[in-house]
Amino acid sequence: MEETQQPEGLSPPELAAVRRSLANGRMAVTRRSLLRAGAAVALASGGTGALAACGIPPAGRTDAGRAEDRSAQEKRVVFSNWTEYLDVGEDGKRRPTLDAFTARTGIAVKYTEDINDNDEFFGKVQAQLAAGQDTGRDLIVLTDWMCARMISLGWVQRLDTANLPHAYVNLSPQFRDPDWDPGHVHSYPWTGIPAVIAYNKKATEGRTVDSVSQLLDDPKLKGRVGFLSEMRDTVGLTLLDMGKRPEDCTADDFDAAVARLQEGVDGKQIRRFTGNDYINDLSKGDLAACVAWAGDVVQLQQDNPDIGYAVPKAGYMTSTDNLMVPNRARHKKNAELLIDHCYEPKVAARIAAYINYVCPVDGVREELAKIDRDLADNPLILPDRETTARSHAFRALDGRESKEFARKFADLTGA
Repeated sequence: MEETQQPEGLSPPELAAVRRSLANGRMAVTRRSLLRAGAAVALASGGTGALAACGIPPAGRTDAGRAEDRSAQEKRVVFSNWTEYLDVGEDGKRRPTLDAFTARTGIAVKYTEDINDNDEFFGKVQAQLAAGQDTGRDLIVLTDWMCARMISLGWVQRLDTANLPHAYVNLSPQFRDPDWDPGHVHSYPWTGIPAVIAYNKKATEGRTVDSVSQLLDDPKLKGRVGFLSEMRDTVGLTLLDMGKRPEDCTADDFDAAVARLQEGVDGKQIRRFTGNDYINDLSKGDLAACVAWAGDVVQLQQDNPDIGYAVPKAGYMTSTDNLMVPNRARHKKNAELLIDHCYEPKVAARIAAYINYVCPVDGVREELAKIDRDLADNPLILPDRETTARSHAFRALDGRESKEFARKFADLTGA
Protein backbone atom coordinates (compact mmCIF):
# COMPACT_ATOMS: atom_id res chain seq x y z
CA MET A 1 0.00 0.00 0.00
CA GLU A 2 1.29 3.45 -0.87
CA GLU A 3 2.22 5.77 1.95
CA THR A 4 -0.64 8.07 2.91
CA GLN A 5 0.07 11.65 3.89
CA GLN A 6 -1.81 12.89 6.91
CA PRO A 7 -2.85 16.49 7.54
CA GLU A 8 -0.71 18.39 10.00
CA GLY A 9 -1.98 19.29 13.45
CA LEU A 10 -3.66 22.60 14.15
CA SER A 11 -1.72 25.59 15.39
CA PRO A 12 -2.65 27.02 18.82
CA PRO A 13 -4.73 29.86 17.26
CA GLU A 14 -6.62 27.34 15.14
CA LEU A 15 -7.27 25.11 18.14
CA ALA A 16 -8.58 28.17 19.99
CA ALA A 17 -10.90 28.85 17.06
CA VAL A 18 -12.27 25.31 17.31
CA ARG A 19 -12.96 25.78 21.02
CA ARG A 20 -14.73 29.09 20.35
CA SER A 21 -16.85 27.51 17.67
CA LEU A 22 -17.81 24.59 19.89
CA ALA A 23 -18.76 27.01 22.67
CA ASN A 24 -20.60 29.72 20.77
CA GLY A 25 -19.90 29.58 17.08
CA ARG A 26 -22.26 28.61 14.29
CA MET A 27 -22.63 25.22 15.93
CA ALA A 28 -24.36 26.70 18.96
CA VAL A 29 -27.80 27.93 20.04
CA THR A 30 -30.10 27.78 17.00
CA ARG A 31 -30.59 25.37 14.14
CA ARG A 32 -29.99 28.26 11.73
CA SER A 33 -26.51 28.49 13.24
CA LEU A 34 -25.63 24.80 13.10
CA LEU A 35 -23.90 25.45 9.83
CA ARG A 36 -20.16 25.15 10.11
CA ALA A 37 -17.12 25.34 12.32
CA GLY A 38 -15.09 28.47 13.00
CA ALA A 39 -13.68 30.20 9.94
CA ALA A 40 -10.26 30.67 11.47
CA VAL A 41 -9.67 26.95 11.57
CA ALA A 42 -11.74 26.65 8.42
CA LEU A 43 -9.11 28.42 6.44
CA ALA A 44 -6.49 25.83 7.21
CA SER A 45 -6.83 22.68 9.26
CA GLY A 46 -3.50 21.40 8.07
CA GLY A 47 -0.71 21.81 5.55
CA THR A 48 -1.34 18.79 3.35
CA GLY A 49 -4.94 19.90 2.96
CA ALA A 50 -3.80 22.97 1.03
CA LEU A 51 -6.28 24.01 -1.58
CA ALA A 52 -6.25 22.72 -5.11
CA ALA A 53 -6.71 26.29 -6.28
CA CYS A 54 -3.27 27.04 -4.89
CA GLY A 55 -1.69 24.48 -7.19
CA ILE A 56 -0.80 21.95 -4.51
CA PRO A 57 -1.26 18.35 -5.70
CA PRO A 58 -3.62 16.00 -3.88
CA ALA A 59 -2.35 13.82 -1.05
CA GLY A 60 -3.67 10.49 0.17
CA ARG A 61 -5.38 7.69 -1.75
CA THR A 62 -6.40 9.24 -5.05
CA ASP A 63 -6.27 6.01 -7.06
CA ALA A 64 -9.43 4.40 -5.70
CA GLY A 65 -12.17 7.00 -5.86
CA ARG A 66 -14.79 4.98 -7.68
CA ALA A 67 -16.25 1.79 -6.34
CA GLU A 68 -18.66 -0.33 -8.34
CA ASP A 69 -21.82 1.77 -8.44
CA ARG A 70 -24.60 -0.39 -6.99
CA SER A 71 -27.31 2.22 -7.64
CA ALA A 72 -29.24 0.08 -10.12
CA GLN A 73 -29.23 -3.00 -7.90
CA GLU A 74 -29.64 -1.21 -4.56
CA LYS A 75 -32.36 1.41 -4.64
CA ARG A 76 -31.05 3.41 -1.72
CA VAL A 77 -28.83 6.38 -0.85
CA VAL A 78 -27.18 7.29 2.46
CA PHE A 79 -27.24 11.06 3.13
CA SER A 80 -25.33 12.76 6.00
CA ASN A 81 -26.24 16.35 6.83
CA TRP A 82 -26.16 18.94 9.62
CA THR A 83 -28.79 19.08 12.34
CA GLU A 84 -32.06 20.82 11.39
CA TYR A 85 -30.88 21.46 7.83
CA LEU A 86 -33.75 19.87 5.89
CA ASP A 87 -37.50 20.41 6.00
CA VAL A 88 -39.62 18.40 8.42
CA GLY A 89 -43.34 17.63 8.16
CA GLU A 90 -45.97 18.93 10.55
CA ASP A 91 -45.72 15.72 12.54
CA GLY A 92 -42.07 16.49 13.26
CA LYS A 93 -40.96 13.18 11.77
CA ARG A 94 -41.57 13.03 8.02
CA ARG A 95 -39.14 14.54 5.54
CA PRO A 96 -41.34 15.86 2.69
CA THR A 97 -38.40 16.48 0.35
CA LEU A 98 -37.04 12.96 0.80
CA ASP A 99 -40.48 11.36 0.74
CA ALA A 100 -41.20 13.00 -2.61
CA PHE A 101 -37.87 11.77 -3.98
CA THR A 102 -38.57 8.20 -2.92
CA ALA A 103 -42.11 8.29 -4.31
CA ARG A 104 -40.81 9.49 -7.67
CA THR A 105 -37.72 7.29 -8.04
CA GLY A 106 -38.26 4.30 -5.77
CA ILE A 107 -34.93 5.14 -4.09
CA ALA A 108 -35.05 4.98 -0.29
CA VAL A 109 -33.04 7.59 1.61
CA LYS A 110 -31.27 6.86 4.88
CA TYR A 111 -30.95 10.38 6.26
CA THR A 112 -28.66 11.04 9.22
CA GLU A 113 -27.99 14.30 11.05
CA ASP A 114 -24.47 13.32 12.04
CA ILE A 115 -22.47 16.38 10.96
CA ASN A 116 -22.00 18.75 13.89
CA ASP A 117 -18.66 20.28 12.97
CA ASN A 118 -16.52 20.18 9.83
CA ASP A 119 -13.33 19.09 11.56
CA GLU A 120 -15.10 16.58 13.77
CA PHE A 121 -16.73 14.98 10.73
CA PHE A 122 -13.42 14.99 8.85
CA GLY A 123 -11.94 13.07 11.76
CA LYS A 124 -14.69 10.45 11.44
CA VAL A 125 -14.02 9.69 7.79
CA GLN A 126 -10.35 10.60 7.35
CA ALA A 127 -8.84 7.16 7.98
CA GLN A 128 -11.34 5.40 5.71
CA LEU A 129 -10.90 7.82 2.83
CA ALA A 130 -7.12 7.83 3.16
CA ALA A 131 -7.16 4.01 2.98
CA GLY A 132 -9.47 3.99 -0.04
CA GLN A 133 -12.41 2.57 1.92
CA ASP A 134 -16.14 3.26 1.79
CA THR A 135 -17.33 5.65 4.52
CA GLY A 136 -20.83 4.18 4.41
CA ARG A 137 -22.14 7.50 3.06
CA ASP A 138 -23.16 8.43 -0.48
CA LEU A 139 -23.83 12.13 0.01
CA ILE A 140 -22.43 14.63 2.51
CA VAL A 141 -22.79 18.38 3.17
CA LEU A 142 -19.72 20.34 4.23
CA THR A 143 -18.62 23.97 4.22
CA ASP A 144 -16.66 25.37 1.29
CA TRP A 145 -13.27 25.41 3.04
CA MET A 146 -13.59 21.76 4.04
CA CYS A 147 -14.89 20.84 0.60
CA ALA A 148 -11.76 22.44 -0.84
CA ARG A 149 -9.61 20.43 1.52
CA MET A 150 -11.24 17.12 0.65
CA ILE A 151 -11.16 17.81 -3.07
CA SER A 152 -7.46 18.67 -2.86
CA LEU A 153 -6.84 15.38 -1.06
CA GLY A 154 -8.55 13.50 -3.89
CA TRP A 155 -11.27 12.12 -1.64
CA VAL A 156 -14.33 13.38 -3.55
CA GLN A 157 -15.78 11.99 -6.78
CA ARG A 158 -16.41 13.97 -9.94
CA LEU A 159 -20.11 14.36 -10.60
CA ASP A 160 -21.81 13.14 -13.77
CA THR A 161 -23.71 16.07 -15.29
CA ALA A 162 -25.92 13.64 -17.21
CA ASN A 163 -27.60 12.87 -13.88
CA LEU A 164 -27.88 16.55 -12.89
CA PRO A 165 -30.00 18.29 -15.56
CA HIS A 166 -31.92 20.51 -13.12
CA ALA A 167 -28.87 21.31 -11.02
CA TYR A 168 -26.82 22.23 -14.06
CA VAL A 169 -29.47 24.57 -15.45
CA ASN A 170 -30.86 26.02 -12.21
CA LEU A 171 -27.68 26.76 -10.26
CA SER A 172 -27.64 30.48 -9.52
CA PRO A 173 -24.89 32.42 -11.33
CA GLN A 174 -23.71 33.74 -7.96
CA PHE A 175 -22.45 30.26 -7.04
CA ARG A 176 -21.35 28.87 -10.40
CA ASP A 177 -17.58 29.12 -10.34
CA PRO A 178 -15.87 28.98 -6.92
CA ASP A 179 -12.07 29.02 -7.00
CA TRP A 180 -11.89 25.86 -4.89
CA ASP A 181 -14.05 23.82 -7.35
CA PRO A 182 -14.21 25.61 -10.71
CA GLY A 183 -17.42 24.78 -12.52
CA HIS A 184 -18.62 22.66 -9.57
CA VAL A 185 -17.06 19.51 -10.96
CA HIS A 186 -17.17 17.84 -7.51
CA SER A 187 -19.90 19.71 -5.63
CA TYR A 188 -23.19 21.61 -5.69
CA PRO A 189 -24.21 24.25 -3.13
CA TRP A 190 -26.74 23.30 -0.49
CA THR A 191 -27.14 26.88 0.74
CA GLY A 192 -25.39 30.23 0.87
CA ILE A 193 -24.39 31.80 4.21
CA PRO A 194 -24.23 35.61 4.05
CA ALA A 195 -22.67 37.83 6.71
CA VAL A 196 -24.33 41.26 6.88
CA ILE A 197 -24.92 44.02 9.45
CA ALA A 198 -27.78 43.79 11.94
CA TYR A 199 -28.93 46.44 14.39
CA ASN A 200 -31.53 47.09 17.09
CA LYS A 201 -33.63 50.12 16.16
CA LYS A 202 -34.41 50.95 19.80
CA ALA A 203 -30.74 50.82 20.72
CA THR A 204 -29.78 53.04 17.77
CA GLU A 205 -32.72 55.40 18.40
CA GLY A 206 -34.15 54.63 15.01
CA ARG A 207 -30.95 55.12 13.06
CA THR A 208 -29.82 52.69 10.36
CA VAL A 209 -26.39 51.09 10.63
CA ASP A 210 -25.19 50.08 7.21
CA SER A 211 -21.39 49.99 7.01
CA VAL A 212 -18.32 48.70 8.79
CA SER A 213 -17.07 52.29 8.95
CA GLN A 214 -20.15 53.20 10.96
CA LEU A 215 -19.63 50.23 13.26
CA LEU A 216 -16.05 51.29 13.90
CA ASP A 217 -16.35 55.09 13.93
CA ASP A 218 -19.82 56.15 15.09
CA PRO A 219 -19.39 57.50 18.65
CA LYS A 220 -23.07 56.82 19.42
CA LEU A 221 -22.37 53.10 19.03
CA LYS A 222 -19.26 53.05 21.20
CA GLY A 223 -19.03 49.96 23.39
CA ARG A 224 -22.11 48.40 21.80
CA VAL A 225 -20.65 46.95 18.59
CA GLY A 226 -20.04 43.28 17.84
CA PHE A 227 -17.94 41.56 15.18
CA LEU A 228 -17.89 37.85 14.45
CA SER A 229 -15.17 35.56 15.74
CA GLU A 230 -15.23 33.98 12.28
CA MET A 231 -12.15 35.35 10.55
CA ARG A 232 -13.24 35.36 6.92
CA ASP A 233 -16.51 37.14 7.66
CA THR A 234 -15.06 39.86 9.91
CA VAL A 235 -11.87 40.51 7.98
CA GLY A 236 -13.64 40.15 4.66
CA LEU A 237 -16.25 42.78 5.48
CA THR A 238 -13.54 45.11 6.76
CA LEU A 239 -11.52 44.65 3.59
CA LEU A 240 -14.57 45.52 1.49
CA ASP A 241 -15.17 48.65 3.56
CA MET A 242 -11.55 49.64 2.88
CA GLY A 243 -12.04 49.24 -0.87
CA LYS A 244 -10.22 45.89 -1.05
CA ARG A 245 -11.46 42.63 -2.56
CA PRO A 246 -11.35 39.55 -0.28
CA GLU A 247 -10.97 37.49 -3.45
CA ASP A 248 -7.57 39.15 -4.01
CA CYS A 249 -6.49 39.65 -0.40
CA THR A 250 -2.71 39.95 0.08
CA ALA A 251 -0.86 39.60 3.36
CA ASP A 252 -0.53 43.40 3.50
CA ASP A 253 -4.27 43.81 2.88
CA PHE A 254 -5.00 41.37 5.70
CA ASP A 255 -2.67 43.22 8.07
CA ALA A 256 -4.30 46.53 7.20
CA ALA A 257 -7.77 45.18 7.94
CA VAL A 258 -6.63 43.72 11.25
CA ALA A 259 -5.03 47.05 12.15
CA ARG A 260 -8.32 48.82 11.37
CA LEU A 261 -10.17 46.45 13.66
CA GLN A 262 -7.49 46.80 16.33
CA GLU A 263 -8.26 50.51 16.48
CA GLY A 264 -11.84 49.58 17.28
CA VAL A 265 -10.67 47.29 20.07
CA ASP A 266 -8.20 49.78 21.55
CA GLY A 267 -10.74 52.60 21.43
CA LYS A 268 -13.37 50.36 23.05
CA GLN A 269 -15.71 50.86 20.11
CA ILE A 270 -15.98 47.08 19.76
CA ARG A 271 -17.67 45.43 22.71
CA ARG A 272 -16.58 41.92 21.75
CA PHE A 273 -16.09 39.34 19.03
CA THR A 274 -18.87 36.78 19.08
CA GLY A 275 -20.13 33.54 17.72
CA ASN A 276 -23.88 33.49 17.30
CA ASP A 277 -24.25 34.43 20.94
CA TYR A 278 -24.81 37.95 19.58
CA ILE A 279 -28.46 36.90 19.16
CA ASN A 280 -29.62 37.61 22.73
CA ASP A 281 -27.44 40.71 23.15
CA LEU A 282 -28.74 42.22 19.92
CA SER A 283 -32.35 41.42 20.74
CA LYS A 284 -32.00 43.02 24.19
CA GLY A 285 -30.10 46.02 22.86
CA ASP A 286 -26.87 45.34 24.74
CA LEU A 287 -25.38 45.27 21.27
CA ALA A 288 -26.72 48.16 19.23
CA ALA A 289 -25.27 46.75 16.01
CA CYS A 290 -23.11 43.86 14.90
CA VAL A 291 -21.97 41.67 12.05
CA ALA A 292 -24.51 38.84 11.83
CA TRP A 293 -25.45 35.77 9.78
CA ALA A 294 -28.45 36.21 7.52
CA GLY A 295 -30.39 33.16 8.70
CA ASP A 296 -30.23 34.40 12.28
CA VAL A 297 -31.46 37.82 11.17
CA VAL A 298 -34.49 36.32 9.42
CA GLN A 299 -35.42 34.46 12.58
CA LEU A 300 -34.75 37.43 14.88
CA GLN A 301 -36.99 39.67 12.82
CA GLN A 302 -39.87 37.23 13.20
CA ASP A 303 -39.51 37.49 16.99
CA ASN A 304 -38.47 41.12 17.38
CA PRO A 305 -39.72 43.92 15.06
CA ASP A 306 -36.93 46.21 16.30
CA ILE A 307 -34.28 44.17 14.50
CA GLY A 308 -33.12 45.66 11.22
CA TYR A 309 -30.36 44.73 8.85
CA ALA A 310 -28.29 46.25 6.07
CA VAL A 311 -26.29 44.88 3.19
CA PRO A 312 -23.30 47.25 3.06
CA LYS A 313 -22.90 49.16 -0.19
CA ALA A 314 -19.26 48.10 -0.15
CA GLY A 315 -20.36 44.46 -0.27
CA TYR A 316 -20.94 41.51 2.01
CA MET A 317 -19.38 38.09 2.57
CA THR A 318 -20.89 34.77 1.52
CA SER A 319 -19.74 31.22 2.13
CA THR A 320 -21.52 27.99 1.18
CA ASP A 321 -22.35 24.55 2.45
CA ASN A 322 -22.10 22.00 -0.36
CA LEU A 323 -23.23 18.54 -1.44
CA MET A 324 -20.49 16.06 -2.37
CA VAL A 325 -20.13 12.33 -3.09
CA PRO A 326 -17.17 10.85 -1.18
CA ASN A 327 -14.82 8.30 -2.69
CA ARG A 328 -15.94 4.66 -2.73
CA ALA A 329 -19.62 5.58 -2.30
CA ARG A 330 -21.78 2.58 -3.31
CA HIS A 331 -24.68 4.61 -4.72
CA LYS A 332 -23.15 7.50 -6.65
CA LYS A 333 -25.86 7.80 -9.30
CA ASN A 334 -28.60 7.69 -6.67
CA ALA A 335 -26.82 10.48 -4.80
CA GLU A 336 -26.61 12.53 -7.99
CA LEU A 337 -30.31 12.03 -8.62
CA LEU A 338 -31.04 13.27 -5.10
CA ILE A 339 -28.88 16.36 -5.66
CA ASP A 340 -30.81 17.03 -8.85
CA HIS A 341 -34.12 16.57 -7.05
CA CYS A 342 -33.15 19.30 -4.59
CA TYR A 343 -32.50 21.66 -7.49
CA GLU A 344 -36.06 21.53 -8.77
CA PRO A 345 -37.65 24.88 -7.84
CA LYS A 346 -40.60 23.45 -5.92
CA VAL A 347 -38.33 21.28 -3.81
CA ALA A 348 -35.73 24.01 -3.34
CA ALA A 349 -38.45 26.40 -2.17
CA ARG A 350 -39.57 23.98 0.53
CA ILE A 351 -36.00 23.62 1.79
CA ALA A 352 -35.37 27.38 1.71
CA ALA A 353 -38.58 28.08 3.63
CA TYR A 354 -37.32 25.83 6.39
CA ILE A 355 -33.65 26.80 6.74
CA ASN A 356 -33.95 30.53 5.82
CA TYR A 357 -30.54 30.91 4.21
CA VAL A 358 -29.71 31.90 0.62
CA CYS A 359 -31.22 29.47 -1.87
CA PRO A 360 -28.73 28.60 -4.65
CA VAL A 361 -31.49 27.64 -7.09
CA ASP A 362 -32.67 29.98 -9.82
CA GLY A 363 -36.39 30.17 -10.58
CA VAL A 364 -37.50 29.43 -7.04
CA ARG A 365 -39.23 32.72 -6.21
CA GLU A 366 -42.71 31.83 -7.47
CA GLU A 367 -42.70 28.51 -5.62
CA LEU A 368 -41.42 30.10 -2.39
CA ALA A 369 -44.12 32.78 -2.61
CA LYS A 370 -46.75 30.03 -2.52
CA ILE A 371 -45.32 29.00 0.85
CA ASP A 372 -44.53 32.43 2.31
CA ARG A 373 -44.63 35.70 0.34
CA ASP A 374 -42.42 37.50 2.87
CA LEU A 375 -39.68 34.90 2.51
CA ALA A 376 -39.87 35.13 -1.28
CA ASP A 377 -39.39 38.90 -1.06
CA ASN A 378 -36.52 38.68 1.44
CA PRO A 379 -33.14 39.36 -0.24
CA LEU A 380 -31.40 37.44 2.54
CA ILE A 381 -33.00 34.28 1.10
CA LEU A 382 -33.43 35.23 -2.55
CA PRO A 383 -30.97 38.03 -3.30
CA ASP A 384 -31.99 40.40 -6.06
CA ARG A 385 -29.54 41.29 -8.81
CA GLU A 386 -28.18 44.32 -6.94
CA THR A 387 -27.66 42.35 -3.73
CA THR A 388 -26.04 39.46 -5.56
CA ALA A 389 -23.61 41.83 -7.25
CA ARG A 390 -22.32 42.86 -3.81
CA SER A 391 -21.56 39.30 -2.68
CA HIS A 392 -17.92 38.31 -2.13
CA ALA A 393 -16.05 35.22 -0.98
CA PHE A 394 -12.67 35.09 0.72
CA ARG A 395 -10.01 33.63 -1.54
CA ALA A 396 -8.51 30.21 -1.00
CA LEU A 397 -5.48 30.23 1.30
CA ASP A 398 -2.66 27.75 1.47
CA GLY A 399 -1.62 26.12 4.74
CA ARG A 400 1.11 28.64 5.57
CA GLU A 401 -1.15 31.64 4.97
CA SER A 402 -3.96 30.04 6.93
CA LYS A 403 -1.89 29.52 10.04
CA GLU A 404 -0.39 32.99 9.87
CA PHE A 405 -3.74 34.70 9.30
CA ALA A 406 -5.34 32.67 12.09
CA ARG A 407 -2.54 33.67 14.49
CA LYS A 408 -2.94 37.37 13.74
CA PHE A 409 -6.72 37.20 14.04
CA ALA A 410 -6.43 35.36 17.37
CA ASP A 411 -4.15 38.15 18.64
CA LEU A 412 -6.80 40.68 17.63
CA THR A 413 -9.72 38.92 19.28
CA GLY A 414 -7.79 37.83 22.38
CA ALA A 415 -8.57 34.19 21.74
